[in-house]
Amino acid sequence: MSKVAFFVFRNDPMCFIHVILNTFDLNAKDHQVRVVFEGEGTRLPQTLGAPDHPLHRPYRKLVESGLVDGVCRACATKTGTVDAARAQGLELLADMSGHPAMSTYVDAGYAIITM
Repeated sequence: MSKVAFFVFRNDPMCFIHVILNTFDLNAKDHQVRVVFEGEGTRLPQTLGAPDHPLHRPYRKLVESGLVDGVCRACATKTGTVDAARAQGLELLADMSGHPAMSTYVDAGYAIITM
């Protein structure tokens, strides 16, 4: 099957629900799928990590599924969300000047989808 990596750049829960839905759909159909929070998207773990957020349960299910590779360290530092990422057990990715390198995923055969 195919490999897909979602790089989530937007801090938009309405957009992110589609990442969640497609990640679970692809995974259920035996595709390899990964999620990476980048840019303003590094705010989402803090926002969706709040138990009273309407998307908290599907977000937690995504994190607990092990399909999230992590959060951009440089961007989480800039957005002030490093502590929230760490508190949720999310890895801080920084293999390209403090950011996650898309080349790592491309080299492993992943198609990159940005949201």
